[in-house]
Amino acid sequence: MPEPAMPTSEARGPTILHVDLDAFFAAVEQRDRPELRGRPVIVGGGGPNDRGVVSAASYEARAFGVRSAMPLRTAGALCRGAVFLPVDGAKYGRVSRQVMAILRRFTPRVEQVSIDEAFLDVAGSEGLFGDGPTIAAAIKHAIRDELGLTASVGVASTKLVAKVASELRKPDGLVVVPLGNEAAFLAPLPIARLWGVGPQTRQRLTDYHVRTIGDLAALAPDVLVRRLGAQGRELTARAQGIDTSPVSDGQDAKSVSHEHTFAVDTHDGDEIERSLLALSEGVSGRLRASGLKAATITVKVRDAAFETRTRQRTLDEPTDMTEVIWRTALELARPQTRGRTIRLLGVGASNFGERTQLGLFAEGDDRRRRVVEAADAVRSRFGPRAITRARLLGSRVAEPFEKDPMTAPEARRVGRGRRQSEADDSP
Repeated sequence: MPEPAMPTSEARGPTILHVDLDAFFAAVEQRDRPELRGRPVIVGGGGPNDRGVVSAASYEARAFGVRSAMPLRTAGALCRGAVFLPVDGAKYGRVSRQVMAILRRFTPRVEQVSIDEAFLDVAGSEGLFGDGPTIAAAIKHAIRDELGLTASVGVASTKLVAKVASELRKPDGLVVVPLGNEAAFLAPLPIARLWGVGPQTRQRLTDYHVRTIGDLAALAPDVLVRRLGAQGRELTARAQGIDTSPVSDGQDAKSVSHEHTFAVDTHDGDEIERSLLALSEGVSGRLRASGLKAATITVKVRDAAFETRTRQRTLDEPTDMTEVIWRTALELARPQTRGRTIRLLGVGASNFGERTQLGLFAEGDDRRRRVVEAADAVRSRFGPRAITRARLLGSRVAEPFEKDPMTAPEARRVGRGRRQSEADDSP
């Protein structure tokens, strides 16, 4: 007897989900500290006079105009009764892993794009769990019941439209865009909601009276190409809801990076070297955890005048060892830090070789490799600060996510593309 034909995508309906946790850092704090529930909570520092920016704000704080990436002092002026909390990156990382484990119950095709959001393709899961909207509702319930958090979910036929949909009814929203309705769904929305449209692009489009995504879709493609170059052709497709990028499982991340902003600008050479060591330690640990070695090392240096310099070097052999990454970063950074007061440092690794899996008794392991792996095992079991180098005792360099949630080790392909376009748009 022949097997029944698989249903077409039209029969299945939309199968791409974008799951986005609501005010993630602040929500975790309110969950764990009941006295904070219903109060404005700002995560990102110890108080309104601290240097730095808002990492997350509860919806009670957002009602006062507080937003992510806003200077803490501005947030404090807007919301004088807010509770300020430092970022607890280790805790948020644990909760993030719990969320991702829930998502992978429904499909192996999960693309984590940040600590608090992911795309899913559930095209092969309908037989077990129902259609896309049914799976989205089940995911929301599981996150609420098991973790005490809320998530907003968009369901559509493309990643682009699913992402926009998840943002429309926060918090705790569920928006479904039926197949064939992508362009109509996007049309009335402000142009700023479209990926790749930053302030400069919006300014360039004012001559054409483009205010909504529908206005953009109605323009002749050649007009946008003349005005914006190759980007114009891409924006035309996006305005119509066209996005051919697949959901990836995140195994093809292109780089790993870690940044640190000093609490006080510094020209102290020892502090700069120790900070580069701590950053290199974080990058190398994440490489080893992913079974990756990188051939290209990059450093970023931002001085007190906000001038940013980036330098990189490609090694003869890919590495995942802290000392190699650190010494390369030092050589790259020294000319850029000499005689300058430094605000921010960053270390990145890219140009990966083939993914490897290290065995416990692999041939060729030297003493240094065994020590590194033993330290990794201790950190994996007891937390990232369970063991550290003597030179880093008292170091104030944060773990990934503690200061900059945009330096996730997971691939941020879509988010990265949007941020790069907006950065290119900035004056």
